[in-house]
Amino acid sequence: MNIAIVGTGYVGLVTGTCFAEIGVDVTCVDVDPEKIKKLENDEIPIYEPGLKEMVNRNKTAGRLHFTTDLTSCLDDVEVIFSAVGTPPDEDGSADLKYVLQVARTIGQHMNNYKLVVTKSTVPVGTARKVRAAIQEELDRRGLDIPFDVASNPEFLKEGNAVNDFMSPDRVVVGVESEKARELMTRLYKPFLIQNFRVIFMDIPSAEMTKYAANSMLATRISFMNDIANLCELVGADVNMVRAGIGSDTRIGRKFLYAGCGYGGSCFPKDVKALIKTAQQNGYEMRVLQAVEDVNQNQKSILFRKLKAAMGGELSGKTIALWGLSFKPETDDMREAPSLVLIDLLKAEGCDIRVYDPVAMDECRRRIGDTVSYARDMYDALVDADAMLMVTEWKAFRLPSWKVVKKTMRRPLIIDGRNIYDAKELREQGFEYHCIGQ
Repeated sequence: MNIAIVGTGYVGLVTGTCFAEIGVDVTCVDVDPEKIKKLENDEIPIYEPGLKEMVNRNKTAGRLHFTTDLTSCLDDVEVIFSAVGTPPDEDGSADLKYVLQVARTIGQHMNNYKLVVTKSTVPVGTARKVRAAIQEELDRRGLDIPFDVASNPEFLKEGNAVNDFMSPDRVVVGVESEKARELMTRLYKPFLIQNFRVIFMDIPSAEMTKYAANSMLATRISFMNDIANLCELVGADVNMVRAGIGSDTRIGRKFLYAGCGYGGSCFPKDVKALIKTAQQNGYEMRVLQAVEDVNQNQKSILFRKLKAAMGGELSGKTIALWGLSFKPETDDMREAPSLVLIDLLKAEGCDIRVYDPVAMDECRRRIGDTVSYARDMYDALVDADAMLMVTEWKAFRLPSWKVVKKTMRRPLIIDGRNIYDAKELREQGFEYHCIGQ
């Protein structure tokens, strides 16, 4: 089976590579010639465990190809996945210009049946716009060529995306025809051979499912952060509360961890987009608006705790940050709490030293040399007046506290992910603050 994937970002590259891994002939398309050149030279533009090895393996096997020209492979493929970016507009709505650009290109050049599958996260109603764009181009050419559209939202977790795709807990597919359903079944059956977990539904429901899923997870995070902040005021321990409510099978334990806010490419964008979709349809998503408000406030909580611990005076202080990416196992810093924190610390006149196992280059790309980049986690602590734990990388979980204390000017730890034992650190002479205790 021959397919094309348009867009070689996080979703497109993982999708194309994983399909190639099970024997599909895949052509990945991107308008950025530099990105395609790097991929052809074995340079992977994103950090994702296991992806580079899989890309190289399938390139060598002749199943994975890269090009800047969609039209060069259009006649040979039956299914085209659109995985281009849908960046948020200033009003929070998803920008569909790239999605519709792909649709128009297909309509301008297709000569036989195509199934056009939207893989990008897009608002409800996008498939209808994609269909209209393709049909408009066909009408302009005076051709009557059959085609289908489908929605196949991704549910990949950064840092675990390859495993998520190869062993999915479910695959959501929105279709309008039996032919589209058959094609999508053929594509996904090898991944789900023992337990076929493709959930077929109408296209608007599939488009909504992605937003609803991410918004629910974001809601759990903001809810627990709200509870954590109240725990501090009333003398409760959010970790005890989490254990107590997480043992309820109706609630479960996942996404109940208090911290310094969520970030990344999905939750912030999707929450904003769903709020905007509701507004466009005359409805107010009051719960989601609160989720967004709580999260924005939570991203500055480490700064507020630091300022309180310092007696309100931060000018000239050396502050170390452990972690820059929005979560472990990725170099993604989109909407990362670390960026908010760095801006606040710079405004106070702090000397900021940072370390992250993989996101240092991404941080340089975003903010240049406005912070000092340490050689390792301990180098970041040299003469530091405080260390802020921002991203819970495994390398940070069990440091040598003797080295930490000896290296820092003041043994002040502010833990934004609640990964350390307060009793242990205080017994070793550290001043320790965390979330919700």
